[in-house]
Amino acid sequence: MNITLRQLKVFERVARRLSFTRAAEELYLTQPAVSMQIKQFEEAVGLPLFERLGKKIYLTRAGEELYRLSRTISQQLEEADQIVEELKGTDAGRLVVAVASTVRYFAIRLLADFCARYPKVRVNFKVTNRKGLLVMLDDNEADIVLMGQPPEDGDLVAEAFMDNPLVVIAPPHHPMAARKGIPLEELRQETFLMREQGSGTRSSVERFFAERGLAINASMEMNTNGAIKQGVEVGLGLGIVSLHTVELELSAGRIVTLDVESFPIMRQWYIVHRSGKRLSAAGRAFEQFVRQEAGRFVRVAMPPRESVDPTAAPGASPA
Repeated sequence: MNITLRQLKVFERVARRLSFTRAAEELYLTQPAVSMQIKQFEEAVGLPLFERLGKKIYLTRAGEELYRLSRTISQQLEEADQIVEELKGTDAGRLVVAVASTVRYFAIRLLADFCARYPKVRVNFKVTNRKGLLVMLDDNEADIVLMGQPPEDGDLVAEAFMDNPLVVIAPPHHPMAARKGIPLEELRQETFLMREQGSGTRSSVERFFAERGLAINASMEMNTNGAIKQGVEVGLGLGIVSLHTVELELSAGRIVTLDVESFPIMRQWYIVHRSGKRLSAAGRAFEQFVRQEAGRFVRVAMPPRESVDPTAAPGASPA
């Protein structure tokens, strides 16, 4: 077969997503360009690799076999690239860092300091939600990921590097704003703005209240913390967000944190990569930098309240 690495890369992405449109978006190509690469690839192979049924495409038997082989080839090319980066050392090289949307509030400052320390390292910085991060890890598209609690059943290496307290936020004029020790039971009477289903924050909050036999009124779902903060500011309801995301709003007096019983809910930030992944020297340097320096880039102090680990059994002492 007379095929090119470019054709192989395009084929693998289309086969992985089973979508010409999504593949084109992720490869920053036009859809006709992707279609042309696949056509040329099929002509070189001499067999159809995809079949269309209705609006969906599926891999043929030949396509399935070539997809399996293409992933192996891509992994070997990735390993070769890592070896080259290793030889360059920490003074150069390439690093792909992906972070949860909540992490970006301090990760930008952290990354700026790292790049100042290692100016020749080329960093590709990506921000997405939890689902997107897990896809990137599964597809080996990120060297290092900074996120909340990773799934325990994933083939991942994860290390906690910093506390991530979740707090209740409200507009400054809220009746509870000046109160201390607000009972959890009273939150049942409030309206909450919540992250979408599948969000790490949403899962932790729901687990926290379920373990205490309570439920809160989540009247509106929002897919970003920024939207939740804006909604809280204008009085749509209360929110439960990472303390690290509200630095500017707290300092400007646009929102306040409520002194609620058993809050903040204490979670952790994790540095994650695929098990068995060979990190470059730059990747290892970034991991060490995160472990040692991340706390310097958080500029808002945690309220001095009882901390509760939502993964702990009810009644357990905080760590």
